[in-house]
Amino acid sequence: MATTKWTLDPTHSELQFKVKHLMITTVTGSINDLTAELTTEADDFDQATVSFEGSIHSIDTGNTDRDNHLKSGDFFDADQFPKITFHSTSLSKDGDDYILNGDLTVKGITKAVKLDVEFGGIATDPWGNTKAGFTLSGKINRTDFGLTWNAALETGGVMVSEDVKILGELQFVKQA
Repeated sequence: MATTKWTLDPTHSELQFKVKHLMITTVTGSINDLTAELTTEADDFDQATVSFEGSIHSIDTGNTDRDNHLKSGDFFDADQFPKITFHSTSLSKDGDDYILNGDLTVKGITKAVKLDVEFGGIATDPWGNTKAGFTLSGKINRTDFGLTWNAALETGGVMVSEDVKILGELQFVKQA
C-alpha cells in the first residue's frame, strides 16, 4: 500500500495551552507558527506517524508583557530553544478516536507524553482538497520540561500551576 502524507493547514488549525494563574483563573495562550505532518500507509490513520514543530517566538497570550516573560529565560528561553517539537511513537485506534503517544521536546528536554485525539472526519473542500480534522487534548507538567519559574502567594499556593492543558484543533490536507 502506498504511503500517504498529510500536511497541516495552518489557516484552519490552532494549538493552545491553558494554565491556572493565581490558582483562581485560567490563562490561554497559542502557538501561532506551527507545522505538522501526518504519514500513513493505511486507509485510516491507525499507526500513522505524526510530527510537529512550533515556534516559541509565536507564543501569544493576548498580553505582550506576559508573552515576553514566557519567551524569556524564566520560562521557554526562546533565544536558546526557539522550537517545541513532537514526534509520535504510536497512534492507535480507541473506538472512533485515537491515542497518540510520542516524544515532546521543550527547552531541550524530551519526555514521553500521551494525548487524546478525536477524529472529526474527512471532507473535500470547494477546491478539491481532501482534508482530515482532529481535536487534540492532553495535559503535561511544565516542570518536567524545565519550566520551573514560579512565585509563592501570601495566601498560599503559587502564581502559576504546574499542570498545563494542551488543546489543538488541527486540519490536515492530503498531499497528491
